[in-house]
Amino acid sequence: MSTPTPVTPQKHGVLHNLYVGTGAFDIIGKRKRWYIAFAVLILICLGSMAIKGFNYGIEFSGGTQIQMPVKGQAGDATTDGVLQVYKQTLGHDAEQAQTVGSGGSETIQLRSTPLDGPSVVKLKEALFAKFKPIGSNGQASQQAISDSAVSSSWGDDISRQALIALAVFLVLVTIFLAFYFERAMAGAALASLVNDLLITAGVYSIAGFEVTPATVIGFLTILGFSLYDTVVVFDKVRENTRGLLKLTRRTYGEAANLALNQTLMRSINTSLIALLPVLGLLVVGVVLLGVGTLQDLALIQLTGMLVGAVSSIFLATPLVVDLKMRDPKYKLQAERVAQRRANLARKAELAAQGESGQGVEDDFDPSDDEQLENELRKEKAMAAAASTPSRTPKARPSGKSGRPSGKRRH
Repeated sequence: MSTPTPVTPQKHGVLHNLYVGTGAFDIIGKRKRWYIAFAVLILICLGSMAIKGFNYGIEFSGGTQIQMPVKGQAGDATTDGVLQVYKQTLGHDAEQAQTVGSGGSETIQLRSTPLDGPSVVKLKEALFAKFKPIGSNGQASQQAISDSAVSSSWGDDISRQALIALAVFLVLVTIFLAFYFERAMAGAALASLVNDLLITAGVYSIAGFEVTPATVIGFLTILGFSLYDTVVVFDKVRENTRGLLKLTRRTYGEAANLALNQTLMRSINTSLIALLPVLGLLVVGVVLLGVGTLQDLALIQLTGMLVGAVSSIFLATPLVVDLKMRDPKYKLQAERVAQRRANLARKAELAAQGESGQGVEDDFDPSDDEQLENELRKEKAMAAAASTPSRTPKARPSGKSGRPSGKRRH
């Protein structure tokens, strides 16, 4: 009797493997390198936050804001020119000057440390003498230059409310994931979420992006997106690992890696589709409206979405595998898989040498996986049939029949 030759899988391109999702990418097997990469990123971010800190906006640090139109009778104002006037008038540098708006209605916003009343009046007079800004009535007027004072207590209240919202969100998510999935997946999802928050905050610290109330709002909105992709992958992992302890085809890590490959294309497509409107929002905020709330909101969302998409693939699921493999039951199942594969390899080796493989013990029937899968399919079919409304006609009440009552005549 001839021995069947094993079929060698064909090699395909990266795009084909992404589309088909046959498990060609060994993400779980290389999880140690992903852990090292994320650990290095987190250390860098924590170091930047501890040493460099954040560039807080005027809403958090407090100060004075001067706003004036760009158009003026003495020429258009520029940020460099406004900063120069500020330094010549008050003797020190301002914190920031930026142009906001477009379409001929641009304004310059000047932010500085808190200024007293005489200093504000002196600065406004110097700016008017230099640029003579044109007001809404079309005439040059010092009234076109406005000022506002912002207290740092307002930013503290915003930060406190954001931290409370974050804590409530984490508690509710933990409870939901623990009941809907299991504790291992809940722990991995929370670890991935904390990683996303730390790296996003670290990027802001390293790049020196200004932290504004819009940044805090965007920081909270990325929480949902970070968990969305993770939950999708976990749902596929749970489907692939259902009844795994009775199978000897693949280990938990291999089943989870297959789930990652099967959802990888979906994760990429979802992330790209979600990032496109954010990029559009960022372009509108920078090119059309200048630096403002839209840019701050889009910038934090762009950073958080990118980090969340990467961590859901390379961090969340590998953490689930490591947590599950601490369970002795899954360790024993992995040993059974390895033993079965060793036995099959031994039989194949003996068959290739023309010897019989009857002496090799193999208590694991290769058909046990198929048998269990058939049972699972039957259970799904029965559940679907039970949920379908019955079309059987109702039975007639007892004691009533279709025949007329009485004795039959002969």
